[in-house]
Amino acid sequence: MKIIAGNWKMNGSRSGLAAMQKSLGEIDTENRVVLCVPFTMIDGAGGPAAIGAQDVSCHDHGAFTGEVSASMLADAGAKYVIVGHSECRMYHGDTNETVHAKAEMALSVGITPIICVGETMQERDAGKTLEIIESGVRESAPNDGGDVIVAYEPRWAIGAGITPTEEDIADAHKLIADILDSMGRGGTPILYGASVKGANAAQIMSIPHVDGVLVGGASLKPDDFIPIIMATK
Repeated sequence: MKIIAGNWKMNGSRSGLAAMQKSLGEIDTENRVVLCVPFTMIDGAGGPAAIGAQDVSCHDHGAFTGEVSASMLADAGAKYVIVGHSECRMYHGDTNETVHAKAEMALSVGITPIICVGETMQERDAGKTLEIIESGVRESAPNDGGDVIVAYEPRWAIGAGITPTEEDIADAHKLIADILDSMGRGGTPILYGASVKGANAAQIMSIPHVDGVLVGGASLKPDDFIPIIMATK
């Protein structure tokens, strides 16, 4: 069983989500499917895919205009939330410290955080890939408090149509698994996310310690998303 998580980013509609759920209801899979959708679509969800959000506030309530708390997400029906996505780190200034706080908020209300870590092209070129991954996991993931998911997303490959080598993916996932084990979180699912599509999903998910994938644009349409889900049992 793998975890296939879709990140719709700032795309989609409630009718599109309903159509996706209908299509997903017509396939037979043992994989766990999650759709992380914009805030406006969370409460309208119903179907075989669990629903998640794409971000959460590190505050539980108060005068924080434009932010959405973990308790609000839980009230709307979200079961998962992405924290520390590369775009939030790049555009919204998320740091490992704020990601850790967001993950703890999610866990406090029973929502599973999908904690993203990964290196930029500059960090990769400087030979800091493993250092960035390790600090990302150790500083972003709470040591206790409930189940989490970690997603490795090489930031230099996202949206670029580039996929790291199998060796690169294997090394990163092995490192993350070892770090999580040392933190008392052995067995935590580790997803791979960057330019995942139907043509490469099976190959990626056959790599050791790859427990599923975090899919971007290819999760928006059933014809693109379902082949990824069906690429592995």
